[in-house]
Amino acid sequence: MCDTILSCARDNLLPLAREHLLPILREAVDMIRGVPKEIEEMKDELESIEEFINKADKMVDDAEDDKTSHQIKERIKQLKEASFHIEDIIDEYMICEEQPTGCTAGANLVKTMILRLEIAYKIQNIKSQISEMKDASSEKDYGFQFHIQSFSEHGSSSSAANSNAALLQNLRRAPFYMDEADVVGFEMPRDILIDLLLEGRPELTVVSVVGMGGQGKTTLAKKVFDNNKIVKHFHCHVWITVSQSYDIEGLLRDLLREIYKQQGVNPPQSIHQMNRESLVDEVRNYLQEKRYVVVFDDVWNLNFWDDIEFAMIDNKNGSKILITTRKMNVVNACKKSSFVEVHELKGLTKEQSLELFNKKAFRDLNGCCPENLIEISSKIVEKCNGLPLAIVVTGGLLSCKDRNTFTWYKFSENLNSELKEDSKIKRILGLSYHDLPYNLKSCLLYFGLYPEDCVVPSKILIWRWVAEGFLKKERGKTLEEVAEGYLTELIRRSLVQVVSVRNERVKSCRVHDMVHAMILEKCEDLCFCKYIGKNEQSSLIGMVRRLSIESGADNIMESIENSHVRSLLVFSPKTLPESFARRIPTKYKRLKVLALEYAGLLEVPKDLGSLSHLKYFRFRDTHPEARRYTLPKSICMLESLETLDLTGTMFYAMPKEICKLRKLRHFLGSSMSLIQLKDGIAGMTCLQTLREVYLNEGENENDSRVVELIQELGKLKQLRELVLLGVRGKYMSAISSSINEMQQMEKLYIRTIRVDTVINMNLNSPLLMLRNLRLEGKLEKLSEWIPKLQNLVKLTMVLKYSKLTGDVMKLLKSMPNLLYLYVSNCDYEDKFKSLHFQDGWFKNLKELYLHNFDNLSYIHIDEGALCSLQKFQLSSIPQLKTLPIGIQHLQKLDFLCILSMCVEFMESISPDEGKEHWIFKQVPFVEISGGSGAIKHTLSNFERKKR
Repeated sequence: MCDTILSCARDNLLPLAREHLLPILREAVDMIRGVPKEIEEMKDELESIEEFINKADKMVDDAEDDKTSHQIKERIKQLKEASFHIEDIIDEYMICEEQPTGCTAGANLVKTMILRLEIAYKIQNIKSQISEMKDASSEKDYGFQFHIQSFSEHGSSSSAANSNAALLQNLRRAPFYMDEADVVGFEMPRDILIDLLLEGRPELTVVSVVGMGGQGKTTLAKKVFDNNKIVKHFHCHVWITVSQSYDIEGLLRDLLREIYKQQGVNPPQSIHQMNRESLVDEVRNYLQEKRYVVVFDDVWNLNFWDDIEFAMIDNKNGSKILITTRKMNVVNACKKSSFVEVHELKGLTKEQSLELFNKKAFRDLNGCCPENLIEISSKIVEKCNGLPLAIVVTGGLLSCKDRNTFTWYKFSENLNSELKEDSKIKRILGLSYHDLPYNLKSCLLYFGLYPEDCVVPSKILIWRWVAEGFLKKERGKTLEEVAEGYLTELIRRSLVQVVSVRNERVKSCRVHDMVHAMILEKCEDLCFCKYIGKNEQSSLIGMVRRLSIESGADNIMESIENSHVRSLLVFSPKTLPESFARRIPTKYKRLKVLALEYAGLLEVPKDLGSLSHLKYFRFRDTHPEARRYTLPKSICMLESLETLDLTGTMFYAMPKEICKLRKLRHFLGSSMSLIQLKDGIAGMTCLQTLREVYLNEGENENDSRVVELIQELGKLKQLRELVLLGVRGKYMSAISSSINEMQQMEKLYIRTIRVDTVINMNLNSPLLMLRNLRLEGKLEKLSEWIPKLQNLVKLTMVLKYSKLTGDVMKLLKSMPNLLYLYVSNCDYEDKFKSLHFQDGWFKNLKELYLHNFDNLSYIHIDEGALCSLQKFQLSSIPQLKTLPIGIQHLQKLDFLCILSMCVEFMESISPDEGKEHWIFKQVPFVEISGGSGAIKHTLSNFERKKR
């Protein structure tokens, strides 16, 4: 291209102008030629800066004084801004490289040349800035030489490190000196753990306590370890604190010292000279004839079990290992050579939290809260969200304050900042954060864009992580699968909490309030993102990379418009001026992620196509009276777009220009008409998700066009999720043919245009990857390919007007991975009025929903059937007069829901002479709802464990 530029210049410029311009052009061409190499160097520089920032961030937490901490934070911000500039340059170059070139391009050629020349100058400018930041005597420390020397020579290695170590040591030792009266909320888990240690199999078993930092794992383990039943049951019981860094030889020596101490003898001098093998043999020899319990507290390393397992001899004597950890992967690593029992520690209840708080805040009053502070105490405790450490710290802080409502209300308003300053909370959570790999840190910090207590759908989170570029490619996996692994890892490290699960996958999640507060502090220090909440008058200082707006007004719009913002999330646009959306393409030019939730009065920007970097776009309006929107044709210019999410929003027919989005992976809408895309959608070969396509065009002459569209869908080989609505019987053949080609399909949803339209799909071979199948319509018989879906986890069948025989359940009974089964509106033929679950049927099913069976009058469950069932719902079955016979065999049933059943059924489970029905004693949670109201009955988890 550069030679072409020179050729054009020689042929078209006047000789005099050529004499003066050619040297300038040659210099410009040389700069342009050097851009690819410079870009590669910039990528290396960016990696070095990010690695250094990661180290410097740890320095902030280890700093022994505010001045040092402030200096490091300021330098980090300078480096972050430099890294932002580098990212912008790299992105501009990548976009520029995708522009068409050639002599025929004319004006585009000159424009491209100018853009690349601008990039070359920007590279030179940023290189100069970085050079100034670097220390003259050390090219790798970016001006941090003083701080690095300070930390390495006398800071982190001495007073700061010692202070941190002492604090953490005190926190770990605190449970050893805690009065029994100070322990709250651990009665039930304590008893469960004691049962696990005393009972069970004779083989060596690992019992694990898993939970986030500050949740009380060590406190609980100590109460169990000291219990008289445990002391009497085991011949030898040893406590070892492991922590993040340990050497196995030192750990084995500590173990031997504790063993000798219990014997009342001094360890031999030779213990210091023993190598690893000798230490292992010594431990095994002592434990060989003993029934022992060893507690390994605060384990972090995934290789810990590999290090210790050979020393823990399995003498088939009922010995136990108790491990406390924040990381589920530590527990999973034990499973390869040992039996494992897992107890995930949950937060305290509201009542337990208040009891613990009162004991700490009003110790001098024997834990009795003064009447004037009852209301505010409850509000303060609620903000701690059940985390014992936060409650203890808060109670301790308030125990030193005046007991008047004004002081306590002020404290409540500033609670997050109060706890943020508390070194205990900060250090405990900081350990988990700094233990994360760099990519996982970015994924965790992303929760800083969401309001406190916000429940985040995991799919949306994953798609945004992909768009942000947080992920490292892994061979044989899609980026979405890699991101799902990242989320799982954060959950296993107890930093992210699971809110709901669907098909054995996390459906939604959140972070604890204390973790959220830590995230916000880190986001501020690292310039990661800015969140503007309700009634918050905020302006943006410096470069802001990610911006989240929950509310706003005209008077702050100008202050939050920043061209360097790469992600913009708006949670409540109705509080923003109508012009806000129109200004986005000009004020936020480099956006990669744009999400407008609850769009309200906002329009989709007409010049949306100018956001050439955009990878993720979500526009959502779920208002009951939501209007139809128009998607601009300029969307075709978003060549980098990967996710287009229009869920819950009604749009007019999609413009055919969408077909030009060849990188689009996820395309979601509500009852979308895609008839205009029939000649181009086959080219969108990257599509993985297509939801919801509405096929009914309402006119017979359009049937052929619909069939053509369906046939084109069959060319989307990478499709993993497909939702088709408005399906007519005449389309079934084409749908079957297309779905036969989609061998990567994981979720399929078919809903017919009318409830009496027959679903008659014929698949040549079962979809091996299919996990979720939903069919809504009429079935004349159960399709033979359904029971062959060996990996199906969830099956939903809404079968209006279907006259099926009793063989339906028999055909489904042996599906090995089926966990969820919902059958609705199924009218059994008159001779099949009973449903019999026989021994061995549905061995792995966990949830069963039977709804609206008009003729069903009898359900029988044999012993050995539905042996894994945890949730069972019966609703709108008018002929069923009693509970299923044999329901008492369902030993794992935790939840029974009875909805809208007949009077006879309700009377059959009503109290008899004041005594409640036995079902309420067997099932932990029973919910009954009928015309006369609702009944709920709950057993405690401990009662459930004991039964």
